[in-house]
Amino acid sequence: MKIWKFGKYFFLIFFISFSVINWENISWVFNYRTVSTLFSDFLKKDTLEIQELFYEEKDSIEINKIDIKAPLIIGEGLNNLQVYQALDNGVVLYPSSALPGEIGQSIVLGHSSPPGWPKVKYDWVFTNINELNTGNKIIIYFNNKKFTYTVKDKIFLERGEQIPEKIDNNKSVLVLISCWPPGKDLRRIAVISSLDT
Repeated sequence: MKIWKFGKYFFLIFFISFSVINWENISWVFNYRTVSTLFSDFLKKDTLEIQELFYEEKDSIEINKIDIKAPLIIGEGLNNLQVYQALDNGVVLYPSSALPGEIGQSIVLGHSSPPGWPKVKYDWVFTNINELNTGNKIIIYFNNKKFTYTVKDKIFLERGEQIPEKIDNNKSVLVLISCWPPGKDLRRIAVISSLDT
């Protein structure tokens, strides 16, 4: 009987220690939104795999350096709440920004999540954009055309801070924006690239 009591306490201490040490990798289990989304995505898994095969034929973004392929949602006519909701389905071209390939800034928003977070919807899509450096390529498929952009700069912004005016608006510029650090809403990271000619 004493061995059983000792075993229960040992298991409890082991479980608590394991949870604390691995919290970064298992914390998503306690987020009801993530768990419910995983369950609903499991039921729709076949549909999602079929959609992934056709990214190149639809509006999408591809960044080989960080292994990203995601739908590009055009945000025309969307208000802030609708933009936020659209981020669950891919990355969003911010309303009123230039369309890919046009002169001006094409601002693309995407979520980021902390390390170890499961790939639920597109909460994770821009988690690793900090790894992009000068010279890396970003491909946008839009209106059945392929646009290749080359990364020129990476900047960090405070919340609400505007993108600096130093960006040349006489060119086609692509700006990827996400929260920084990943999974936190403290600052913003912006990766600036220009269209290859």
